[in-house]
Amino acid sequence: PLYDALSDRLSMKRVRALMAEGAIEIAPVGFMRGRTLNNAFVVIDEAQNCTYVQLKMLLTRLGWHSTMVVTGDPNQSDLLPELSGLGPVAAKLEAIDNIAVVRLQDRDIVRHPLVAEMLSVL
Repeated sequence: PLYDALSDRLSMKRVRALMAEGAIEIAPVGFMRGRTLNNAFVVIDEAQNCTYVQLKMLLTRLGWHSTMVVTGDPNQSDLLPELSGLGPVAAKLEAIDNIAVVRLQDRDIVRHPLVAEMLSVL
């Protein structure tokens, strides 16, 4: 999904060029341990498929002059409900003034209008 989003904004040729020069890096969760992400805009996509421990590790990679965005739908996890860490992490982070937790509703869906209708009954 991240490649799709990037190619919606930039051509794939431009995405490949930015990746080649290191301006864009796409890395799996396992490659984040021990890193500090300074001077970066970090997107943790599909976070509903991360455990609490994985999300804690990812969130603590935030370095100086960086912004982190965590996206995911707790209702669409590939993990067993008790294993997904997105809901519990979001609930805890809401208490921090400098962190915004945004919960989108059916009316925020930008896909086909039938998607919102389907989700309202599923």
